[in-house]
Amino acid sequence: MTKAYIIHENESWIVPLRHALEEQGVPHEFWHLHEGTLDLGQLPPTGVFYNRMSASSHSRNHRYAAEYTSNVLAWLEHNGRTVLNNSRALELEINKIKQYLELQKFGIETPATVAAVGKEAVIQAAREFPYRSFITKHNRAGKGLGVYLFDSLESLETYVNGPGFEESVDGVTLIQQYIKNEDQFITRCEFIDGKFYYAVRVDTSEGFQLCPADACQISDQFCPVGEEAVIRPKFEVINGFDSPLIAKYEAFLQQNGISFAGIEFITDSAGKTYTYDVNTNTNYNPDAEALADVSGMKEIARTLSEYLKRELVLR
Repeated sequence: MTKAYIIHENESWIVPLRHALEEQGVPHEFWHLHEGTLDLGQLPPTGVFYNRMSASSHSRNHRYAAEYTSNVLAWLEHNGRTVLNNSRALELEINKIKQYLELQKFGIETPATVAAVGKEAVIQAAREFPYRSFITKHNRAGKGLGVYLFDSLESLETYVNGPGFEESVDGVTLIQQYIKNEDQFITRCEFIDGKFYYAVRVDTSEGFQLCPADACQISDQFCPVGEEAVIRPKFEVINGFDSPLIAKYEAFLQQNGISFAGIEFITDSAGKTYTYDVNTNTNYNPDAEALADVSGMKEIARTLSEYLKRELVLR
């Protein structure tokens, strides 16, 4: 039976998509690629394969899920299967340096960034960095892993040499220009089948780790989902959003085999916009979507259904 196969490693994040697929009657199967075997002599099943592997999979004790997935995607592509968010998409998902370099090819501004390996190199990079305020982040991250703001070299040295230092799973720490937005918000553009779907305004006043997924825990001091004691909603779909960036983002996505993604940018006090994250394992905030009468997961389910219809015609 021809199905939509969803590749992932986090059961909590796929619940809304499962409901959407069931509601629309899309035949599907979920592949949890935390571990497994891959027989290169076997042919993959027929169908459409949607890759939702996350850069933060290692933070859920799935250390080699991304590496395993990269090989599964290569096997699928070698055998001519339709892969949405293909192996190139995964390559960019787990490497921010490659993300930034690719974004720049399309005339998309990214923050000044230096990559460093090793504690001494991190400190030296910060010492030579031209911006007084800067952030650290992991090259392979997700969930805001390793994101901290520093206003001095001394505070960074204390962090790097202290017990709380978090090294990126790939060993690469980024020193990055801190972009200040006076209103404390960023904008996240969602894309489905490579086309702009909607933009959401995200309140960043309580921290950097911004997760739109349903499964975020309120106990996480940075996670904005589900909190009730706030005046401004953490996530708000922007009605009628338009930007010259949309065409550039769509070209970037098409060139890199990315069908589904959330792309985040921030605008500084001078009106200059910087793009700093591409998330190919995108999730959606249900409260914001309900108010705007949109549903990213339902639209993904509809898109997968259309791809399956094409597969049946080709067969």
